[in-house]
Amino acid sequence: MDDEPLAQWAERRDARIGRLRAVPFTPGPGPRGAHLCPQAPRAIERWNGHLWEPYAVVSSLAEAQRLLYPGSAGGAPVTGRAPRH
Repeated sequence: MDDEPLAQWAERRDARIGRLRAVPFTPGPGPRGAHLCPQAPRAIERWNGHLWEPYAVVSSLAEAQRLLYPGSAGGAPVTGRAPRH
C-alpha cells in the first residue's frame, strides 16, 4: 500500500473547504441524485473540512443550481469548484 504524504493529503483536504452541495428534502436515507424530485426543496450544505454544515435552503433544483453554479447559463454545471463563501 502506498501512503500519501501528510502534506499532500492536507493540501487536498483544504482544497475542498467551502465546497457546496444540494441535498433534497425527500424521504429516505442520505443525499440522492440531483435529477430526482426537481421541485422538492433542497438544503445547501457547505464542507468545512470535517463535516457538511447547513448553509442555505432553496425551493427547487433550479434555484440550487443557480446558487451552486453562478455565472453559468441556465444553471448548467461548469468546470471548477463551487465558490467559497
